[in-house]
Amino acid sequence: MRQYMRHPADIPIEVSRGHQPAPAGCQIHDVGHGGLAFHADAEVEAGIIVEIRIPFVRPVFETQARVAWCSARADGFELGVEFLGGDDAFRARMVEQVCHIEDYRRSVYRTQGRRLTAEEAAMEWIAKFAAQFPPGSDDIH
Repeated sequence: MRQYMRHPADIPIEVSRGHQPAPAGCQIHDVGHGGLAFHADAEVEAGIIVEIRIPFVRPVFETQARVAWCSARADGFELGVEFLGGDDAFRARMVEQVCHIEDYRRSVYRTQGRRLTAEEAAMEWIAKFAAQFPPGSDDIH
């Protein structure tokens, strides 16, 4: 049973093991206090420690995580990782907020045809939704 709520995301992620290059095609599916779930083109064994890097956020999010599970899919693999440090839970909340802002930016483009920069989207999202963030926080254990 999942200890933390997960929230949808759709942003690129870099994952590497030590000095090995990061597998291509990694995309976050959801993010929560305790970790991430993402799609990858390469299998990674459960229990392995990986380096996670999310270059989209500023400052860049970098941390170590343990692979909790890895499941084969038709188009690659689905991995779940858990953050190793307590500070990472706080940082994950920042990443979660950025994921919501990026989703908002894409939604505005789809529905209104407006192209927003990351900064413009952040300003609009914060004005409209920050007071309710994080959603479902009463359900987080």
